[in-house]
Amino acid sequence: MAAVDWFGAGVAVPAPARQPRTRTRPAPAAAPARARAPRRRAAGRRLTGGIVWISVFAVLLTGVVALNVAVLRLNMSVSKLDQQELQLRAENQALSSQVSSAASAGRIEATAHKLGLVPAPGTDTSYLDLGRK
Repeated sequence: MAAVDWFGAGVAVPAPARQPRTRTRPAPAAAPARARAPRRRAAGRRLTGGIVWISVFAVLLTGVVALNVAVLRLNMSVSKLDQQELQLRAENQALSSQVSSAASAGRIEATAHKLGLVPAPGTDTSYLDLGRK
């Protein structure tokens, strides 16, 4: 494109010619070494980060499994204690039944007759008044 002198006599002056740009390319051996180094570091970081997350999840899962095992053990001990409680309740009921049958009036009277004891007649019974007047 030609330059125009707006204030001049109207003479067109040709524009200076452009110099063609030449692109310089780096040497083929140097470019891949620089380009690969960050990729290796990034891949190493990704690999290390993945290993860290996998380790964290493994530890968490191990903790969950250990907690479940502990809960199962506690449930087993609670079940054994429930069985013992039922057994002891049945034993207590049997003993209570024995005590009530041993303390019954008919049994005591029968045992007393076997030992030669007889009830006192109502006419021989006297009462004392312990209250003060």
